[in-house]
Amino acid sequence: MSVTKYDEGRLMQVLVAPIVSEKATQAAEQSNAVLFKVLRDASKPEIKAAVELMFKVQVKGVSVLNQKGKAKRFGKTMGRRDHVRKAYVTLMPGQELNFGGEA
Repeated sequence: MSVTKYDEGRLMQVLVAPIVSEKATQAAEQSNAVLFKVLRDASKPEIKAAVELMFKVQVKGVSVLNQKGKAKRFGKTMGRRDHVRKAYVTLMPGQELNFGGEA
């Protein structure tokens, strides 16, 4: 595994939150991929190492996308939601991550 190249404290902070949505569920069913919200400066090898370290699974590949925050009104003033970096983590065949509450 590629966990040894990176600082373990940094890897624990790379993954911000899992994304559980209809689109994420569809990606999981079709291509065995899991979606994560990650730090804006996280690289693909860092994300791969973090998932392998935290969930003890083998990762096949990582795709990332940067999503710009929407411009929204907050009362009178215009504001902007935060920019988000998402990671599609494809797992090796036979590997599985389950974010649902059932065992």
